[in-house]
Amino acid sequence: MQLKAEALAAHLARGPLAPIYVISGEEPLVALEAADAIRAAARAAGFSEREVIHAQANSDWSWLAAGAHNLALFAAKRLIDLRLPTGRPGVQGAAALVAYASQPPPHALLLLSLPRLEAATRRAAWAQALERAGVWVEAARLSRAQLPSWIQQRLARQQQRAREDALAFLCDRVEGNLLAAQQEIAKLGLLYPTGELTREQVEAAVLDVARFETYDLSQALLAGDGARAVRIVQSLRAEGEPLPLVLWAVTEELRLVARAQQVLAQQQSLASLRQEFKLWGTRERLLPAAAQRMRDVDQLLVRCAQVDRIAKGLQVPSCDSDPWLELAELVLAACQ
Repeated sequence: MQLKAEALAAHLARGPLAPIYVISGEEPLVALEAADAIRAAARAAGFSEREVIHAQANSDWSWLAAGAHNLALFAAKRLIDLRLPTGRPGVQGAAALVAYASQPPPHALLLLSLPRLEAATRRAAWAQALERAGVWVEAARLSRAQLPSWIQQRLARQQQRAREDALAFLCDRVEGNLLAAQQEIAKLGLLYPTGELTREQVEAAVLDVARFETYDLSQALLAGDGARAVRIVQSLRAEGEPLPLVLWAVTEELRLVARAQQVLAQQQSLASLRQEFKLWGTRERLLPAAAQRMRDVDQLLVRCAQVDRIAKGLQVPSCDSDPWLELAELVLAACQ
């Protein structure tokens, strides 16, 4: 069974516990809290022993086939806390996991922690077997749209709430970094009494701990959010993200919009671009409006080539010598 992280608490409260729990995703705080909740529920259910195991593809997995079934005959109920940081168990590990999932021992509970898996790995036999035998919890990264609600829920736990302008400021400062966001929210609970928080209070207390990925820039570009797109460019620069990678992400989105405009001009469906550009989710939703909004995409692509030349140390007439500044101006123009 697949389960969203926000539904895990209700599942654990209903009981009984599943024999296997898998936590997979790219959001560390969500994964950590999900694992803590499962471990607490296991202790309450009588799993008094806990064994933490770090495994790799080349590890000896024989313990899972033999030890989990045999040792517990002479011991208390055990929680097997298995961490697989690569997300790839290898041939032997995959076989061991499939065998374990086919007949989970009643005296053991397996908690497997994984990073976010690629689609092909997610469809592997071992992953499917674990999901059928237990609960697969997705620790997905929160989108910007989900962040205000998440922050308000955290503030409510400490009997606080934020005004709309204070909440927007807080989202800007912690986006993409939930671990730091939780620390900043806890700080607000220590500094201020219960009740409503003003923007002035939040500004005085909260650090700028936002973290972005190139995917965030792609979304801001398609959404036409110029202020956020420029801020993401500045943040990626400060974090040491390679300029060629960021420029490639911008160029790919502009090429996508150009192709979408061609398809729409021929009165065809944008669904034909799904395979070519691996479209899904938010990008697919934002594309039609972006294709209608953007003008002179070819000229924007020319400016991408100019940024690339500047980054290689070449001079481009009427352009700044700093490629990051030119890139910021480019994304702002694309969002208008």
